[in-house]
Amino acid sequence: MTYLAHERYCDEIAHQVSQLRELVASGADLAARVPTCPDWSLEQLVRHMGGALRWAGTMVRTQAQEMVPPDQVPLGGGPEAQGDPAALDAWLAETGELVVGALREAGPETKVWTWTGVNTSGFWARRMAHEITVHRADAALTVGVPYEVAPEIAADALDEWLELVEWAQRTGAREWATGLRGPARSIHLHATDADPALHAEWLVEVGDEGVYWRRGHEKATVALRGPLTSVLLAFYRRLPLDSPGLEVVGEREVLDRWLEQASFG
Repeated sequence: MTYLAHERYCDEIAHQVSQLRELVASGADLAARVPTCPDWSLEQLVRHMGGALRWAGTMVRTQAQEMVPPDQVPLGGGPEAQGDPAALDAWLAETGELVVGALREAGPETKVWTWTGVNTSGFWARRMAHEITVHRADAALTVGVPYEVAPEIAADALDEWLELVEWAQRTGAREWATGLRGPARSIHLHATDADPALHAEWLVEVGDEGVYWRRGHEKATVALRGPLTSVLLAFYRRLPLDSPGLEVVGEREVLDRWLEQASFG
């Protein structure tokens, strides 16, 4: 599998932090419920995302060889002041500088603990780039502002998600992964607006032996078609399958079952 360059992930984290800061500073209601994460307010979502970045940045900076407890991360829970956009923005700005600085200094090959066994700083650069990409979508959907993400980031986020599902099934690390096994079925994801050079199509095969996937245009039990950003968000359960621009062709219940089961939340 070909990943993006380490610096590209670092750049994306910096960009997404900047975009999230703009949203926080825009006068958005920090108490608003996040429709895609209904247990959180917008402020709680931002604090969660910033805390995750600080946690990853702390492990990279210290080259931790075991998990650092989140409660040991300085300001991991956010600023002391609640409901203060200026304080939240300043905390986010510092968060971005800390994590991106740590990742750039470490490069992609520094040995660092991760929860998948791929113990490199490069794992955290990629994971945090996609974590904030999706959570900024949560924030944008809460506020009702347009959301787009660079095509190469969106495509790589789908790759990573499928890799994590494979990992969960292979290792037994997530109980839900065993439920994906069963009669042979397949899902085709097709980004209709992507540059052909990006090869933004995926085939996910599920059967008694588990989950396998590859890039490519192939017939499947069910297909999800639409703009790349929308396909990404739908596959992450951030957009309903009947959202404008999306089309489901074939046995929709196969896709519904996948979306119900494949979750790291």
